[in-house]
Amino acid sequence: MAQTHEILTVAETREADGAAAKAGVAGRVLMERAGEGVANAVAARWSPRPVLVLCGPGNNGGDGYVAARKLSEAGWPVAVAALRPAGGLKGDAAQAAEAWTGEVAPLSAAAPPAGGLVIDALFGAGLAKPLEAEAQAALRAATADGAPLVAVDLPSGLAGDTGQPLGFAPQAALTVTFHAKKPAHVLEPGRGYCGEVVVVDIGIPAGAAPAAKLWENHPDLWLARFPWPTAQAHKHQRGRLVVVSGNISSTGAARLAARGGLRIGAGLVTVLSPAGALAVNAAQLEAVMVRPFETDADLQKTAADADAAVIGPGAGINNATVLNLMALARTGAALVVDADALTVFQDDPEGLFSILDRDDVLTPHPGEFERVFPGLLEKSPQRIAAAREAAALAGGVVLLKGPDTVVAAPDGRAVVNTNATPWLATAGSGDVLAGFVGGLLSQGMDSFEAACAGAWIHGEAGRAFGPGLISEDLPGLAPAVLRRLAG
Repeated sequence: MAQTHEILTVAETREADGAAAKAGVAGRVLMERAGEGVANAVAARWSPRPVLVLCGPGNNGGDGYVAARKLSEAGWPVAVAALRPAGGLKGDAAQAAEAWTGEVAPLSAAAPPAGGLVIDALFGAGLAKPLEAEAQAALRAATADGAPLVAVDLPSGLAGDTGQPLGFAPQAALTVTFHAKKPAHVLEPGRGYCGEVVVVDIGIPAGAAPAAKLWENHPDLWLARFPWPTAQAHKHQRGRLVVVSGNISSTGAARLAARGGLRIGAGLVTVLSPAGALAVNAAQLEAVMVRPFETDADLQKTAADADAAVIGPGAGINNATVLNLMALARTGAALVVDADALTVFQDDPEGLFSILDRDDVLTPHPGEFERVFPGLLEKSPQRIAAAREAAALAGGVVLLKGPDTVVAAPDGRAVVNTNATPWLATAGSGDVLAGFVGGLLSQGMDSFEAACAGAWIHGEAGRAFGPGLISEDLPGLAPAVLRRLAG
């Protein structure tokens, strides 16, 4: 997968810095590049104006001293306030402070720069405890008049591996980080605190950082293996997807999933409908076919040729759903297990896991996740770890939905999807997502990559429509996204 979208934990970032030093790149050089990167990012977004740089006692503060010097050399009026006197710093940070020739005020004297902006270089991603009162007070005072805040690495007070505020954390307009993003840059609520995030290349040698198993979702990660049809393709080669409908009062969710699968490229999509719901499904569908079934044995026979199957949207929380899932599993089709087909196993998660294999994808929202994987979200400090553990337990891919959707594979690979929009928070949106993933699975795409691609396309479709979006709009928005990808 593409290195440019890697996400490193705090420990992995420290390991990368250490490996760079062993490769002959001095820490002072990395700090100089980091501070210069902050200054360049500021200069690219604002015209010269007063800047207040708040410097902490460690390397984050050292980056701040470099940024202050670079902006001052470019003609910006810069003031520095520090948590610790420059003489009390050590190592690379001490050298950076010595190179700053301007005054350094105590942090308690930090005042809002009139008409200017604030650079928060107090603490980076490694902070493990709440900010002390002096740092909190300085950040609050410096931004009291609404001055934009630029965070170095992370807004001080955010935990780098979880995105959770350790008490108070300021709201940044821009966050400048180095080499790679950290989980807090992509997980809510941290992502919201960071504002715009810029990643600066500070010259850590290729291969110095540990091999990543976490990425920010992006087409670079899966587009080369996207299942575009060839000139010789026909509908049977483009994938056969089936979607199991619920009873007559719960049919819409399956139709949404089916339309999503058809729009994402599946050649043949069929809604498998209980006989009592056949008429209502048939009246609402055109290119999507409808076939009846009475029992799980009928379902298995009807779905025998399917490449992929979606079950759960509107399926009903009852024993029939359990039997139908087992019947689909016996066909060998790749499964997308969603909604009711997850909740029905609330009292028997192991029963669900015994049905699945590594080609299958579970698509829970947090409530459904908690039912099937009780306690994981509470036990884990962050969604990434919870989704990874769930994927290992289930033996299949887990797509944990939310504003920061996480996709995890049983082998530990994971992505965080960051292009979703709040307009996707509407009934039926997840059913369409299940259809997108099922449609890609039916075309032979790897399960992990199908889940990643489906989530990203779903996010882009939502962004394209914006306010007023309803789930019925989503399948029709997919072609424009696919057209861009194909181009």
